[in-house]
Order: sequence, then structure tokens, then C-alpha cells
Amino acid sequence: MGESATPDDDLLLKSFFAEVGEVERDNEVIRILSCFKLNPFEYLNLPFNSSPEDVKKQYRKLSLLVHPDKCKHPQAKEAFGALAKAQQLLLDQQERDYILSQVTAAKEELRAKRKKQLKKDTASKIKSLVDEGKYEQIYEQSEEFQQELKLKVREILTEQEWRRRKMQMRISEEEGRLKKDEEEQKEMWKRKREHEEQWEGTREQRVSSWRDFMKSGKKVKKGETRPPKLKTEDPNKSYVQRPVKRG
Repeated sequence: MGESATPDDDLLLKSFFAEVGEVERDNEVIRILSCFKLNPFEYLNLPFNSSPEDVKKQYRKLSLLVHPDKCKHPQAKEAFGALAKAQQLLLDQQERDYILSQVTAAKEELRAKRKKQLKKDTASKIKSLVDEGKYEQIYEQSEEFQQELKLKVREILTEQEWRRRKMQMRISEEEGRLKKDEEEQKEMWKRKREHEEQWEGTREQRVSSWRDFMKSGKKVKKGETRPPKLKTEDPNKSYVQRPVKRG
């Protein structure tokens, strides 16, 4: 693994898949669509230590198998798209590093679990010490460990995705709250501007009304107290007449 595909390899693949029956193609579509959605290694049916070249080679192989032009399965297009997405993720260094970091975390959990088991199993513990670690290396290459690792990676990726979605939900809620506050602020300023424009628009009317009022004088209504005024009978005196209440 890790070698680049040659033109002869591609011709051989095409020749081989031309002979593959519809049953094999359909089965591969079903396998792809049943994969754990967060693990692109599963879609391409590759081990976690596969190189980028392994990814490209496997993608070419499987994409020929489920290509919508060659596979009659009604979900062939969906399976083909899933393979393309898996290849894209595994060729993106950042995405690849993230997935492999979760694989490392899964291995550490399984090793810790294995260590506890070995303490209870004296014979295994002694053998492990004698083989200077080879016993554990062999175990991690076993089908049993690989299956456990696959399930543990699923578990960890699921937890991480759940956390990511919760964080995204909180961010969305905060963005929604900020947007609402912004809209309310805009509405408040809009109403204020409308009020100011309306007030300014009636300025002439208010000034005209005030002038008319000043010219005509204010009529005293029944029961209203007259304001104090200066007597005019004697120009030499400036005393104030008491207010007179009209009955």
C-alpha cells in the first residue's frame, strides 16, 4: 500500500469491473450506505493507517464499482457521492488529523481497558512481560482489537459530533438573540426618526397656530380664573388687581 496507481492498474481495474455482476455492485452500494457517517475510513473500507495514496487508489476502485452509469441500484448515485466525500475528507490534512486524533484517543482507552484485564489474568501478564511488549503488538493487529477499535472510534466521533452540534446550536441561539436585539434597536430608531420627522413637518402649523393665538387672545371659559393684570385707571400706580372668578 502507499504506491501510486499506474495506467496499467487502471486498465486492469476497468477490465475486472466490466465482469463484475450487478449483485456485487448492489452489495457494495448497500455496504457504503450502511457505513457510520462520521468515519470516512469506513466508507472506503480502509484501515486507519492508510496513506493518502491508498485513499486515492481505493476510491478509484470503489467508485468504478458503484458509478451510476454502471450500477443499476437506485441509490448508486448516493453511494458514489459518499465515496467522493470520504476521499475529500481524508485528503484534507486538517480533517484527516482530526479523525486520526480520535483514533489515537480510542486506542488509549482500549489499551487502558486491556491493562486492567491483564492485571486479573496473571498468565497473560507474565507472557506480556516475557515478550517485551510483542504480545500487545500482536493483539493490536488482531481482528478482535481492530473491531473494538472501530466501535470505539464510532463512539468517540459520535460524542465529538454531539458536542460540536450543541456548541453550534448555542452559537446560533446567541446569533439569533443578537440579531433580534439589533432589529429591535433599528425599529426603535426608526420610530424615533418618524416622530422627529412628523414633529418637524407640523412646525409651520404650530407656529401659525401660536401666532393666531397671540393675535386673538385667549378666551376665558366659564369657571376659569383670569390671570392677574395691572390696573390702567391710574397710570401713576402699578398695583395688581385680584383675580376675579367668573360664576
